[in-house]
Amino acid sequence: MARGWDDSRPIYLQLRDRIVAAILKGAIAEEERLPSVRQAAATLQLNALTVLHTYRQLVTECVIDNQRGRGMFVVVGARAALLGRERERFLEHEWPRVQGLMNLLGLRIEDLPASVFVHQLCWPETQKTSQV
Repeated sequence: MARGWDDSRPIYLQLRDRIVAAILKGAIAEEERLPSVRQAAATLQLNALTVLHTYRQLVTECVIDNQRGRGMFVVVGARAALLGRERERFLEHEWPRVQGLMNLLGLRIEDLPASVFVHQLCWPETQKTSQV
């Protein structure tokens, strides 16, 4: 398997997660055009059908829109919608696993290093929504 891809999960889903992360970080803006399927496949050294499958998945999730003759564009409101869905997914699927491991190791929230909470110092407006 090519470097950077995990063979335990389909590549199209890993690519989907990378695109979602880029949108959430602001590296890909709303209304921004994504590379064509061929361009992305060549750049990432992937099969074009894998990239196409990823793009179709993102269209199904209403994250991107295919504008015939122009390409694939990130839809307006995609970041906010993704943020909500990804937070929900984390709390439903990831957090219970993390919490279980913390319990197994006898760790409490107070035991976590301060660096885990550093974003609250930089972005105080996120404090209300990021407390668990």
